[in-house]
Amino acid sequence: MSGPMSLEPGGAHQDTLALRLADTAARPARRAWAETTLALRLPGPNEQEVSRLAAELADRVGPAVHPYEVAALLEAEGLSAELIRERYGHPNIFSLAAALYERVPRVFPEPARAADPWRPDTVRCLLRGVLFALPGLAYLLTAPLWQPGRHAAGPIVAGIVSWAWGQALGHRAYLRMVAGPREAGRTLLAGAPLGAAAATAAGAAAAGGSAVTWAVAAQSLYLAAAGILLVLGRERLLLAALTPLLAGAAVLPWWEPGPLVRTALPALALLATLAAVVRVLRGAYAAPAAPDGGARPPLRKSLPYGLFGLAAAVLVLLEGRTEPYAVIALTVSMGPAEWLLYRFRGLSVTALGSASTPAGFLLRSTGVLGMCLAAYLLLLLPVALLTGAAPAALLLLAATLWTALLLQAFGVAWPPAALCAAAAAGAGTVTVLGPAPGPPALTLSCGLAATALAACTLRVLGRPARHA
Repeated sequence: MSGPMSLEPGGAHQDTLALRLADTAARPARRAWAETTLALRLPGPNEQEVSRLAAELADRVGPAVHPYEVAALLEAEGLSAELIRERYGHPNIFSLAAALYERVPRVFPEPARAADPWRPDTVRCLLRGVLFALPGLAYLLTAPLWQPGRHAAGPIVAGIVSWAWGQALGHRAYLRMVAGPREAGRTLLAGAPLGAAAATAAGAAAAGGSAVTWAVAAQSLYLAAAGILLVLGRERLLLAALTPLLAGAAVLPWWEPGPLVRTALPALALLATLAAVVRVLRGAYAAPAAPDGGARPPLRKSLPYGLFGLAAAVLVLLEGRTEPYAVIALTVSMGPAEWLLYRFRGLSVTALGSASTPAGFLLRSTGVLGMCLAAYLLLLLPVALLTGAAPAALLLLAATLWTALLLQAFGVAWPPAALCAAAAAGAGTVTVLGPAPGPPALTLSCGLAATALAACTLRVLGRPARHA
């Protein structure tokens, strides 16, 4: 066949290939092709089936950014070339993909919110706060036996040493936890008895070798054992061990137990705590050992944590000299304080995903810090008012401790240790040597420390790299 073959677009005959044949009876052969038309209709897209397919796959076609993604989807659905031609009327998969891409509007849904890796365990945090204060029931039971008002120096000095040693040992145990629970258990088993011995020696020296030394030794031994359980996350086991103290304190308003029971219940609680430590350490030693014992961090890394523990103990002691009930509330509040530390980290991660510039993240970090700190202080404000304590001294002390713990949670150790040590030294010196000891010295020292710690927190934690 020779002669022109024209494709006629437009109108209802868009899919028609017109072949003009000659009418030999009426016109010359050279013009025959231009007069008579033989229409060969090619199959076109089946719009109804294509629309049905677009409706079925709309949720997966909508997020596509190119028709090739739709083609890959169709191929994954198992659509063969023959099915595409016969059912949908398209010559190939790419043609059908382009049609679907044009029909379905673009939809880009937000990605699913990832789980908060810093979501706090509320029950555990509250329980830890209670456990920090429960040992005080032992003093309530045994007070008539050793007259703490006259012999308070020994337990106070021993408590300060235990607090400082426990902070440093706990940090080192957490570092060793990276190598495995066996290595952390070995660190605690080696360090806790040394801390108890050091605290007992310091307390006995302050007590002047009196019978209070036995109370000092029991206190130091308990604090060392309880520190092991808290570091290894066995709060419920420690609570069970302290059940005798709870039972004894509960009956005191209605029954005088006598010297024997007053001594036996704290001793039973101490023995139960030691038995719990033996059980937990046995489980830690059953874990497989790390190759070569794991990397041993240098001791100097834990030094600032011990210094902070010493400074915090002194600051709390200065507050407790005039407001003992406020100190009890502050001790219990360490549970909510720990919960707020987790919330700060979680909210900071959320702010990191929302901010688009470093300045914007700094602004959001300032808001998160202010919100968490305000929540903690508002929790303590009613306690200060109910106990008659000076609100400024208690709240500034709480702000100092919380911001210092926040920096330590991010591995920033020396600035909070130095600032808290300076505050403790200043307030302690003024309180001991000043003509009018009282809250103003502690208030001023903690106010300056809290301000410096807040500025340090924003400078260090206001950078996105710290939260990535």
